[in-house]
Amino acid sequence: MTVASLETWEEMPQLDCLIIGAGPAGLTAAIYLARFRLSIRIVDAGQSRASLIARTHNHAGFPGGISGPELLARMRAQAGEFGIEVISGSIETLARGEDGFVAQSGARQWRARSILLATGVVNNRPPIDPAVHDVAVQRGLLRYCPICDGYDVTDKRIAVIGTRTHGHNEALFLRMYSADVTLVSPDGGHALSGDERQRLEAAGIVLQDGPCEPLSIDGKHIRISVPDGAPRFDTVYPALGSVIRSDLATGLGAEVTEEGCLVVDGHQRASVAGLYAAGDVTRGLDQISHAMGQAGVAATTIRNDLAAIAPLLR
Repeated sequence: MTVASLETWEEMPQLDCLIIGAGPAGLTAAIYLARFRLSIRIVDAGQSRASLIARTHNHAGFPGGISGPELLARMRAQAGEFGIEVISGSIETLARGEDGFVAQSGARQWRARSILLATGVVNNRPPIDPAVHDVAVQRGLLRYCPICDGYDVTDKRIAVIGTRTHGHNEALFLRMYSADVTLVSPDGGHALSGDERQRLEAAGIVLQDGPCEPLSIDGKHIRISVPDGAPRFDTVYPALGSVIRSDLATGLGAEVTEEGCLVVDGHQRASVAGLYAAGDVTRGLDQISHAMGQAGVAATTIRNDLAAIAPLLR
């Protein structure tokens, strides 16, 4: 990491907190911290999963639902009421300093007493052209969260792309919404245990061997090309896991789970002093409401931890 010269470094103001990520978790924390009158910045790489949500109906307070982009825009506008502007950029390096942290994005650097990671995760996609993917998501032909929108596909023809326990669990979860569920292997066979296969068959879930070719849109349906045909479905749920954006934390030596989720305590503190996390980058329910709740806890903990070191006087 290239650090500014000593003179420049000493003159660089130190933030109370640098928030990395401006999804629902990061923006909620920013609103709290600004209202605690702390000096903060929020840097965002523009990759929030919430921006892909065509419409969510289970986020309380929005009868008729709200799109992800509209929700983020409202939250940014609310943060703006307290002087917060989201800085576009990707934090490339994060290091410990003598009295806190130093983060770098391109030629820009920030010093901060604390860091809140709200970097989220990236869904592993099925084989599909990127342009087709985005259209399919906006039209509800491709969905990633059965907890969020399984209700919206009640009695529809549903496919789950996945295998092993993850695919098994997601197919059974969606079975409570529809009697027409197919579990499609992304590769070859289904790598299921005998008990898992028995439960799926007892529930009437069809097992379709892969491998899958790139998905395609066919009018109001989506097709999955497999060796013995290209069946049409009303919607497809990939159960292919995700990549946790916890690299900045692991670079500091922070503890993560086997999946890569950042381990935090009941107050959202990571194992590295001064590092906090909220939202999908931590282990838990990948829901907007949950991320926002964690952010409120994290922001309040940051304020209290900083005040314990030195009074917060303005």
